[in-house]
Amino acid sequence: MGDFWRQEQLIFRALFVLIALLLLFIRLLPLGNAPGALPGPDILLCVIMAWIVRRPEFLPMPLILVVILAEDLILMRPPGLWTAIVILATEFLRGRIALTRELSFLVEWLLVSGVMLGMMLVYRLTLGIAFVPQAPFGFAIVQVLWSIAVYPVVVGLSHLALDLRKPATGEVDNFGRRL
Repeated sequence: MGDFWRQEQLIFRALFVLIALLLLFIRLLPLGNAPGALPGPDILLCVIMAWIVRRPEFLPMPLILVVILAEDLILMRPPGLWTAIVILATEFLRGRIALTRELSFLVEWLLVSGVMLGMMLVYRLTLGIAFVPQAPFGFAIVQVLWSIAVYPVVVGLSHLALDLRKPATGEVDNFGRRL
């Protein structure tokens, strides 16, 4: 049974990397890049947030770091800035896992929404302080609002397709450790 638990973690980690690669590939495709088109949601960020709130042990910090840093480099963003912001946000949520376990989905959604808005503001403020050119503020807000709107869909798909759910209070793993 212990081997299955370790295998489950490895399976979910490998699945996360595959999902990240697929989303990055789709993002690189030249689809719908007409001037003035509205930006889409950051689905990878939604997946990371949903999985961190549900099963933080499936996404260790080094794995998130490597995936987001690779995304920074491939998408030609300032290397490490978005990565650092995502790491800080996920560690903030990971530190509150006992609280989020008891929250209803609506309150969890509001918490994740606030974290996403904060991430966008810190990113834009940092780029503004460094005088780095950036997209208009409206585009950034639209992308965050899309991401907030897509978050419940990502949570639902994760639950239905992968049976990824919050552990119940007092639930233990195969080793008798509390989840």
